[in-house]
Amino acid sequence: MNGIRNDDDMTALLSTPVDADTLGRLHRRLEQAAERAGLVDVAYTTVDSPLGRLLLAATPQGLVRVAYAGEDHDRVLEVLGRQLSPRILHAPKRLDAAAREIDEYFARRRQVFDLTLDLSLSRGFRRLVQTRLPEIGYGQTRSYREMAELVGNPRAVRAVGTACATNPLPIVVPCHRVLRADGTLGGYVGGVEAKTTLLNLEAAT
Repeated sequence: MNGIRNDDDMTALLSTPVDADTLGRLHRRLEQAAERAGLVDVAYTTVDSPLGRLLLAATPQGLVRVAYAGEDHDRVLEVLGRQLSPRILHAPKRLDAAAREIDEYFARRRQVFDLTLDLSLSRGFRRLVQTRLPEIGYGQTRSYREMAELVGNPRAVRAVGTACATNPLPIVVPCHRVLRADGTLGGYVGGVEAKTTLLNLEAAT
Protein backbone atom coordinates (compact mmCIF):
# COMPACT_ATOMS: atom_id res chain seq x y z
CA MET A 1 0.00 0.00 0.00
CA ASN A 2 2.81 2.39 0.87
CA GLY A 3 4.32 1.85 -2.58
CA ILE A 4 1.01 2.67 -4.24
CA ARG A 5 0.59 5.77 -2.07
CA ASN A 6 4.12 6.94 -2.88
CA ASP A 7 3.46 6.45 -6.61
CA ASP A 8 0.24 8.45 -6.31
CA ASP A 9 2.06 11.22 -4.44
CA MET A 10 4.77 11.36 -7.09
CA THR A 11 2.19 11.47 -9.89
CA ALA A 12 0.36 14.30 -8.17
CA LEU A 13 3.61 16.19 -7.68
CA LEU A 14 4.66 15.82 -11.31
CA SER A 15 1.24 16.84 -12.60
CA THR A 16 1.12 20.01 -10.50
CA PRO A 17 1.43 23.06 -12.78
CA VAL A 18 4.72 24.95 -12.33
CA ASP A 19 4.87 28.62 -13.19
CA ALA A 20 7.55 30.03 -15.50
CA ASP A 21 9.35 31.87 -12.68
CA THR A 22 9.77 28.67 -10.70
CA LEU A 23 11.05 26.81 -13.76
CA GLY A 24 13.47 29.66 -14.42
CA ARG A 25 14.82 29.52 -10.89
CA LEU A 26 15.19 25.75 -11.06
CA HIS A 27 17.05 26.00 -14.34
CA ARG A 28 19.42 28.63 -12.97
CA ARG A 29 20.16 26.39 -9.98
CA LEU A 30 20.82 23.48 -12.34
CA GLU A 31 23.03 25.70 -14.48
CA GLN A 32 25.05 26.91 -11.49
CA ALA A 33 25.43 23.40 -10.07
CA ALA A 34 26.54 22.00 -13.43
CA GLU A 35 29.05 24.85 -13.88
CA ARG A 36 30.51 24.28 -10.39
CA ALA A 37 30.84 20.57 -11.06
CA GLY A 38 32.50 21.15 -14.43
CA LEU A 39 29.75 19.27 -16.24
CA VAL A 40 29.10 21.79 -19.04
CA ASP A 41 31.22 21.30 -22.14
CA VAL A 42 29.04 23.41 -24.44
CA ALA A 43 26.99 26.36 -23.23
CA TYR A 44 24.43 28.01 -25.48
CA THR A 45 21.87 30.75 -25.67
CA THR A 46 19.79 32.51 -28.30
CA VAL A 47 19.67 36.23 -29.00
CA ASP A 48 17.56 38.48 -31.17
CA SER A 49 19.16 40.30 -34.09
CA PRO A 50 18.05 42.21 -37.20
CA LEU A 51 18.63 38.93 -39.04
CA GLY A 52 16.40 36.90 -36.75
CA ARG A 53 17.13 34.70 -33.78
CA LEU A 54 20.78 33.64 -33.50
CA LEU A 55 22.10 30.64 -31.60
CA LEU A 56 25.40 31.24 -29.80
CA ALA A 57 27.40 28.34 -28.39
CA ALA A 58 30.70 28.27 -26.52
CA THR A 59 33.13 25.76 -25.06
CA PRO A 60 35.63 26.60 -22.32
CA GLN A 61 38.04 27.43 -25.19
CA GLY A 62 35.78 30.12 -26.66
CA LEU A 63 32.85 30.88 -28.94
CA VAL A 64 32.40 27.83 -31.15
CA ARG A 65 29.17 28.38 -33.08
CA VAL A 66 26.89 31.12 -34.36
CA ALA A 67 23.83 29.80 -36.18
CA TYR A 68 20.98 31.45 -38.02
CA ALA A 69 17.40 30.33 -37.38
CA GLY A 70 17.28 28.92 -40.91
CA GLU A 71 19.93 26.39 -39.93
CA ASP A 72 17.46 24.89 -37.39
CA HIS A 73 18.83 25.51 -33.91
CA ASP A 74 17.71 22.12 -32.60
CA ARG A 75 19.60 20.37 -35.37
CA VAL A 76 22.67 22.55 -34.74
CA LEU A 77 22.64 21.54 -31.06
CA GLU A 78 22.34 17.87 -32.04
CA VAL A 79 25.38 18.21 -34.29
CA LEU A 80 27.34 19.95 -31.53
CA GLY A 81 26.40 17.09 -29.23
CA ARG A 82 27.88 14.60 -31.67
CA GLN A 83 30.95 16.61 -32.70
CA LEU A 84 31.94 18.16 -29.38
CA SER A 85 30.14 16.74 -26.35
CA PRO A 86 26.64 15.71 -25.27
CA ARG A 87 27.08 17.80 -22.12
CA ILE A 88 25.26 20.84 -23.49
CA LEU A 89 23.35 23.31 -21.34
CA HIS A 90 21.41 26.49 -21.93
CA ALA A 91 23.71 28.83 -19.98
CA PRO A 92 23.28 32.44 -21.15
CA LYS A 93 25.81 33.89 -18.69
CA ARG A 94 28.63 32.13 -20.50
CA LEU A 95 27.63 33.94 -23.69
CA ASP A 96 27.15 37.43 -22.23
CA ALA A 97 30.25 38.89 -23.90
CA ALA A 98 29.42 37.39 -27.30
CA ALA A 99 25.80 38.55 -27.10
CA ARG A 100 26.90 42.06 -26.13
CA GLU A 101 29.46 42.35 -28.93
CA ILE A 102 27.02 41.08 -31.57
CA ASP A 103 24.46 43.61 -30.34
CA GLU A 104 27.08 46.37 -30.55
CA TYR A 105 27.98 45.27 -34.07
CA PHE A 106 24.41 45.54 -35.29
CA ALA A 107 24.07 48.91 -33.54
CA ARG A 108 27.15 50.08 -35.51
CA ARG A 109 29.11 50.60 -32.29
CA ARG A 110 31.60 47.78 -32.97
CA GLN A 111 33.71 47.04 -36.03
CA VAL A 112 36.06 44.38 -34.64
CA PHE A 113 35.06 41.46 -32.43
CA ASP A 114 37.18 40.89 -29.36
CA LEU A 115 36.15 37.34 -28.52
CA THR A 116 38.14 34.19 -27.88
CA LEU A 117 37.17 31.69 -30.56
CA ASP A 118 37.17 27.91 -30.60
CA LEU A 119 37.79 26.80 -34.20
CA SER A 120 37.68 23.08 -33.44
CA LEU A 121 34.67 22.53 -35.74
CA SER A 122 36.88 23.22 -38.76
CA ARG A 123 39.88 21.32 -40.08
CA GLY A 124 42.62 21.66 -42.66
CA PHE A 125 42.17 24.10 -45.51
CA ARG A 126 38.75 25.25 -44.32
CA ARG A 127 40.18 26.23 -40.97
CA LEU A 128 43.11 27.99 -42.64
CA VAL A 129 40.74 30.12 -44.71
CA GLN A 130 38.50 30.87 -41.74
CA THR A 131 41.43 32.04 -39.62
CA ARG A 132 42.31 34.58 -42.34
CA LEU A 133 38.80 35.96 -42.85
CA PRO A 134 39.04 38.48 -39.95
CA GLU A 135 41.88 40.14 -41.88
CA ILE A 136 39.25 41.56 -44.23
CA GLY A 137 38.48 44.89 -42.60
CA TYR A 138 35.06 46.15 -41.65
CA GLY A 139 33.33 47.60 -44.72
CA GLN A 140 35.82 45.94 -47.09
CA THR A 141 35.41 42.93 -49.37
CA ARG A 142 37.65 40.39 -51.07
CA SER A 143 36.98 37.94 -53.87
CA TYR A 144 37.18 34.18 -53.45
CA ARG A 145 40.23 34.28 -55.73
CA GLU A 146 41.93 36.92 -53.58
CA MET A 147 41.34 34.78 -50.50
CA ALA A 148 42.80 31.76 -52.29
CA GLU A 149 45.90 33.81 -53.09
CA LEU A 150 46.07 35.07 -49.50
CA VAL A 151 46.27 31.53 -48.13
CA GLY A 152 48.89 30.57 -50.70
CA ASN A 153 46.78 28.42 -53.03
CA PRO A 154 45.57 30.61 -55.95
CA ARG A 155 43.85 27.73 -57.72
CA ALA A 156 41.72 26.77 -54.71
CA VAL A 157 38.92 29.25 -55.44
CA ARG A 158 36.17 26.63 -55.13
CA ALA A 159 37.65 25.32 -51.87
CA VAL A 160 37.65 28.87 -50.48
CA GLY A 161 33.96 29.07 -51.35
CA THR A 162 33.36 25.84 -49.45
CA ALA A 163 35.31 27.15 -46.45
CA CYS A 164 33.16 30.27 -46.39
CA ALA A 165 29.94 28.29 -46.81
CA THR A 166 30.84 26.02 -43.87
CA ASN A 167 32.07 28.77 -41.56
CA PRO A 168 30.71 27.84 -38.09
CA LEU A 169 31.01 31.43 -36.84
CA PRO A 170 29.25 33.69 -39.35
CA ILE A 171 29.11 37.41 -38.54
CA VAL A 172 31.98 37.10 -36.04
CA VAL A 173 34.27 35.47 -38.63
CA PRO A 174 33.24 37.64 -41.58
CA CYS A 175 32.74 35.29 -44.50
CA HIS A 176 30.03 37.71 -45.70
CA ARG A 177 32.85 39.99 -46.90
CA VAL A 178 33.93 37.49 -49.57
CA LEU A 179 32.34 37.97 -53.01
CA ARG A 180 32.63 36.51 -56.48
CA ALA A 181 35.23 38.01 -58.80
CA ASP A 182 32.52 39.89 -60.72
CA GLY A 183 31.29 41.55 -57.51
CA THR A 184 28.12 39.47 -57.15
CA LEU A 185 27.39 38.08 -53.71
CA GLY A 186 27.81 34.35 -54.01
CA GLY A 187 26.28 32.02 -51.43
CA TYR A 188 25.94 32.53 -47.70
CA VAL A 189 24.88 30.30 -44.82
CA GLY A 190 22.30 32.86 -43.68
CA GLY A 191 20.98 33.45 -47.18
CA VAL A 192 21.66 36.16 -49.74
CA GLU A 193 19.35 38.63 -47.96
CA ALA A 194 21.34 38.30 -44.73
CA LYS A 195 24.62 38.75 -46.61
CA THR A 196 23.27 41.88 -48.28
CA THR A 197 22.09 43.27 -44.94
CA LEU A 198 25.52 42.77 -43.35
CA LEU A 199 27.36 44.39 -46.24
CA ASN A 200 24.93 47.33 -46.29
CA LEU A 201 25.25 47.72 -42.52
CA GLU A 202 29.03 48.01 -42.79
CA ALA A 203 28.93 50.24 -45.84
CA ALA A 204 26.62 52.70 -44.08
CA THR A 205 28.97 53.25 -41.14
